Amino acid sequence: MTSRVPALIVHGGAGADPGGRDELRSGMRDAVGAGWRALAAGGTALDPEVVAQLLARARRHPHDQLTPREREVLALMAEGLSNAGIAQRLVVTGGAVEKHVTSIFTKLGLEFAETDHRRVLAVLRYLEDRDP
Repeated sequence: MTSRVPALIVHGGAGADPGGRDELRSGMRDAVGAGWRALAAGGTALDPEVVAQLLARARRHPHDQLTPREREVLALMAEGLSNAGIAQRLVVTGGAVEKHVTSIFTKLGLEFAETDHRRVLAVLRYLEDRDP
């Protein structure tokens, strides 16, 4: 079904291939009908492209979400620098470093807990990523 779309674009749009457009519509009707039948039978209906994108996202490492500056801050945390030391090294304010550190915790899924030290956990994840 979706393989026809690039062909329509390459050949100058739907007007250049009206038979293909009808075939595409028919394929879409078939897919929608199959989805409704699956739902009516108590099943699920998922677009294969959506599933592929979700799986690709799940395979990404949380560190992929960090900005270059956040990665830099995390690397300095791994070197043992305090927020003040990181601020001095990067020539930014302590508040800026705090914002980066908070963002790192959020992106790595490190929620506040009385029993955990998020800074240590973030550094451990950073170090695990670096080991082959």
